[in-house]
Amino acid sequence: MAKVNIQELLDSGVHFGHLTRKWNPNMAPYIYTERNGVHIIDLYKTAAKIEETSEALKKIANSGRKVLFVATKKQAKDVVAEKAKAIGMPYITERWPGGMLTNFVTIRKAVKKMASIDRMKTDGSFDALSKREKLQINRQREKLEKNLGSIADMTRLPGAIFVVDIKKEHIAVAEAQNLNIPIFAMVDTNSDPRLVDFVIPSNDDASKSIDKVLSYITDAIAEGLSDRKADKDKGKDDQEEEIEEVVTRKVIEITDED
Repeated sequence: MAKVNIQELLDSGVHFGHLTRKWNPNMAPYIYTERNGVHIIDLYKTAAKIEETSEALKKIANSGRKVLFVATKKQAKDVVAEKAKAIGMPYITERWPGGMLTNFVTIRKAVKKMASIDRMKTDGSFDALSKREKLQINRQREKLEKNLGSIADMTRLPGAIFVVDIKKEHIAVAEAQNLNIPIFAMVDTNSDPRLVDFVIPSNDDASKSIDKVLSYITDAIAEGLSDRKADKDKGKDDQEEEIEEVVTRKVIEITDED
């Protein structure tokens, strides 16, 4: 796993917090100083937290569970969508669907509806509908794709969620807490870190900062997925060797009997 580079964090503006008058006192342990009315985050603590978070997420990915990324703010959504997609993880970058986690069964039904519409288009039944019905179904499909398309492969509750800006995504945080799903998050100086299991004190408002932190996080997850694949391949090879050994022994036994 890559060592976190303090200079890179500095160049990306990860250290910029909020105005001092907007701070949350619970973030005090992560604040280095104040400059021109703005809190400056201690990047050495940020680096340590990124490494701690990366290690935990790597283990989750290695276990085969999904990590759901949540970021609906303008500065974060494109970055998060790109990074999560690259490692095959689900993400929510449009409006958070209420009950996304706590009422997951209903959400899965909506996702299955997309698949049902797709089947209609391939088996020919869609062509038999009227022009108006086709238009309505296409609109429904587009809406479902926009809001839920990014979680289509998430067939069960995620092993963890990673949030950018826990104040904005407070509903997602509350649902994860309710279900005891581990919460990993970029937490700025205006937020309460006590709501999160793994805190990364950082600037959650600038695209460059979000991109830099997520680069470390997604690299660690990719490493966990790679290790899992390697372990599976090794297990398959070991199994094949064992079968071959058994077959060889059997052939020798038969030959000896003859």
